[in-house]
Amino acid sequence: MTRTQGANAALKDGSVRPEGFVFDFEEVPVLVKAFRRMVRNLEFDVSEMAFTTYLCAKAHGVRFSALPVFLVRGFHHGAIVHNTTLGIRHPKDLEGRRVGVNRGYTVTTGVWARGILADEYGVDLDAITWVLSGDEHVADYRPPANVVPLEPGRTLEEQVATGELAAAIGVSVDHPDVAPLIPDPDAAAFAAFQDSGLYPINHLVVVRDELLEARPELAGQVFDAFERAKDRYVDRLRAGALDRPGPDDRRLLRVLEATGADPLPYGVEPNRAMIDKLIGHAVRQHILDEPMPLETVFPYPVGRGRPAGA
Repeated sequence: MTRTQGANAALKDGSVRPEGFVFDFEEVPVLVKAFRRMVRNLEFDVSEMAFTTYLCAKAHGVRFSALPVFLVRGFHHGAIVHNTTLGIRHPKDLEGRRVGVNRGYTVTTGVWARGILADEYGVDLDAITWVLSGDEHVADYRPPANVVPLEPGRTLEEQVATGELAAAIGVSVDHPDVAPLIPDPDAAAFAAFQDSGLYPINHLVVVRDELLEARPELAGQVFDAFERAKDRYVDRLRAGALDRPGPDDRRLLRVLEATGADPLPYGVEPNRAMIDKLIGHAVRQHILDEPMPLETVFPYPVGRGRPAGA
């Protein structure tokens, strides 16, 4: 299961074919519902998966393993909106207040956005009450005490608009009293990118452990197929050959133009700093109890012929 997008389009249309097996793709209209089906019931052999959901699921013993196929990346400075009538002049003004989070506390966009608040603006995340509009994909996960559910029958959007919530992550609110918390978030995101060189990872690919244990070579075969499809997409992006580039395409093109390098590198080694950063966020935000070794996160050596932890 994987949503059709630039990086996997050649797999979906059959112009790139895997070696040793055949994909039978299933389109799930609401992608996060597919994540839940995979986490709770292992319904797919191979599935796209939100990165932090995977980390949480792996820590709770779900029987699947990730491959370093990073299908989706994004900037998250614009994911946070706030009510402009509450006197919030700086992100640190959120301390002591209630802030909404779309769906669950472990949602990857929320993790990255909270990481921005902590790392770039010095916000004490433990001093905020985080209000969730849904539950967690990993049913056994228990969030920290400062994470609470939204009242039944209410929405994050209306509570930000009324000021009952000071801010929210991952929602779109069309109201005159609601604006991005970080001014000019696109500029802020690219400034952070130019400082760190890190383009945040949102989604990767997981495979059921039962299959990988029976056929260890499958990890490399799946990785190779996704990488060949992605390379075709990046070549077309670089050549300006996309028919109707969307927002994601344009963002990737901007990253490519800024660096001259592949904006969607796969494999552990080119992404080690980014992976370590997300794992660190997950620990500091009480999603993981302790850092997860890379050889546990990516237990099957693929890509450059070296083990994940090497």
